[in-house]
Amino acid sequence: MNLPEFLPAQAWANTQAGQALLGALDVAAGETRLVGGAVRDALLGLDGADIDLATRFAPDVVMKRVRAAGLKAVPTGIAHGTVTVVGEGIVAEVTTLRRDVQSFGRRAQVAFTDDWREDAARRDFTVNALYADLPGGGLHDYWGGLADLAAGKVRFIGDPLQRIAEDHLRILRFFRFSARFAAVVDGDGLAACTARANDLMALSRERIAMELRLLLCLPDPAATLELMIGAGIFRPVLPELDAARLPVLTRAIAAEVQAGIAPAWERRLAALLPADETRTAADIAARLKLSNVQRIRLVAAVQPAGPHPQWDAAYRDGAQAVVDRLLIAGNAAAAAPLIGWQRPRPPASGKDIIARGVAPGPEVAKRLGVFERAWVAAGFPQDAGTVAALLDAAAQSPS
Repeated sequence: MNLPEFLPAQAWANTQAGQALLGALDVAAGETRLVGGAVRDALLGLDGADIDLATRFAPDVVMKRVRAAGLKAVPTGIAHGTVTVVGEGIVAEVTTLRRDVQSFGRRAQVAFTDDWREDAARRDFTVNALYADLPGGGLHDYWGGLADLAAGKVRFIGDPLQRIAEDHLRILRFFRFSARFAAVVDGDGLAACTARANDLMALSRERIAMELRLLLCLPDPAATLELMIGAGIFRPVLPELDAARLPVLTRAIAAEVQAGIAPAWERRLAALLPADETRTAADIAARLKLSNVQRIRLVAAVQPAGPHPQWDAAYRDGAQAVVDRLLIAGNAAAAAPLIGWQRPRPPASGKDIIARGVAPGPEVAKRLGVFERAWVAAGFPQDAGTVAALLDAAAQSPS
């Protein structure tokens, strides 16, 4: 792949807030540069990367300068040199150049520096250690990231085992970035991640869930997941993920594309789990500390799709749950009518049953349930004649 010689123009840098930020941090004098994913993605013609700036200014100086420029400064990670700057239309993370003094798996003791190469050396992958001048776009590459980006390689900076020891999350990040950018997974990185897979047990489950979500939401992560499962990467934390279910995931992804529906990581995770084992899904949701909404969706999605049509199931469990089940089953055609479907309100109440001669009490709720089931089976009719006929039949049904 041929990369541009200079960073493409950044639209945010030409806004009033962007100009104020760049001026406050002496970007023109080379004191501050754009760094990381924002540079990488811009060179690849991709949108959406966060604005990350690296600067020689100390954090307290950053805060004084940006506030003097009329911008909001929030000390979101001040101990590690990070200040979040907010202006009209922009949010940027500004981090002072730093080097690791000691690392503890996810925590590091850092010292600030004015050496760009030292700052680059503590980053994870070569393609994430690219810096760019603004507004001119001159590029600075200390570890061969440009060549790797052009060749479709994701490599650790320096010794992969050392990089993983500094931050265990880099195991999962290696595979996620490889899935996005690598033509072939780097052998040294794979060997190091395989050797240190047990380090994942030291991570918070929320962090693991975050990385898993980002990986599963990529356009087609199946090949990467197959590699990870085969290498035993998930075994210490998610041993339930089974390579035998990968064809199910592939089928679900194809059905998503056919149905024109966006990826959902809960649906894709459900595709990798044993079918109809709701307890397993619930255990994984608890282990990953998922939200109630995520847990409910995951557990619902592992249940079988059932016979068609699916309107009764959609009414009972929600359209989203049924769409997930149908896509996992590879049935995009059956899922299509349910996408975006909203559960209708029944056009009758207990008063309508009482009006037909049923005495108030438990029998009313029973007859109303008979009506509702018949109404669902009839396809949710709303016309008065059909509703009245269904109510009459429910009121006269045997006790």
